[in-house]
Amino acid sequence: MKSEQSVLRISIAITVLLASLGIVFGLLSGSFAIVFDGVYSLLDASMTVVALLVANLIAASTSGKPTESRLINRFTMGFWHLEPMVLGLSGTLLIGAAIYALINAIDSLLTGGRLLEFSHAIIYAVVTLVVAMTMAFLVRRANRTIKSDFLGLDAKAWMMSAALTAALLVAFVFGYFIQGTKLEWLSPYVDPAILAVVSLAILPIPAGTVKQALADVLLVTPADLKQHVDTVAQGIVSRYGFLSYRAYVARVGRGRQIELYFIVPTDWPAKQLEDWDALRDEIGAALGDESPDRWLTIVFTTDPEWAD
Repeated sequence: MKSEQSVLRISIAITVLLASLGIVFGLLSGSFAIVFDGVYSLLDASMTVVALLVANLIAASTSGKPTESRLINRFTMGFWHLEPMVLGLSGTLLIGAAIYALINAIDSLLTGGRLLEFSHAIIYAVVTLVVAMTMAFLVRRANRTIKSDFLGLDAKAWMMSAALTAALLVAFVFGYFIQGTKLEWLSPYVDPAILAVVSLAILPIPAGTVKQALADVLLVTPADLKQHVDTVAQGIVSRYGFLSYRAYVARVGRGRQIELYFIVPTDWPAKQLEDWDALRDEIGAALGDESPDRWLTIVFTTDPEWAD
């Protein structure tokens, strides 16, 4: 699990297995909460497949290797813009699924609940909880080095799954032990009640991802990155005697797009192109974070209209 693609592939395989297990055990036990967990996992797996495709495209377009791919040639500005779109869609679908489950749970509570086989439900919950916690730990540990938004969302999804399953396990154990007691009348309400609680708990979790994805799609300027670029540009203006500068900054998924325009005095002596390139290298080094995901443009001009 040393690359984004390999982690996503493993996550997809495990998610599909758990989703299939959840649907089967949900039908056997009569638990809509477990069926929802399985469908939720399938939805997460489908979005992870899309995320993997986008990650492969980004890796191919930034590898620096010559390629004859018609798709890459048609997207010469890269594929970073696809990342926030996928993250936003994934988060929105997860929110929609949680809202649907909440509505279903409330309806079931108002109509007398539903009976289920608690022994089957407990077996499913134990297995899923162990797997989800293990995957959440492994993905988070791998992402400390990889630093991928896709893996960050995937780790959140596994943690959400673990929290949901833990709540289900507690509820199913409670329902199992009240059989044959004076509290047995609560049994039909266990499944819809815990489903409602879990749905409410997980609703806010994808909201942050959707908010950030929307900001990336709209090219909202990150304040911290803009401040850093301004600091570097002001230092260059002071050091070399430029009249002023213009900075344009955006975050698009993992990509950082920076455009810097320096206004040069008209009476400056002529410089060789090698000198301007050396100055660009100095500015790029001062900005830092040099990687295939940084799109940096530096322009020198005497006409401010080219910069505005």
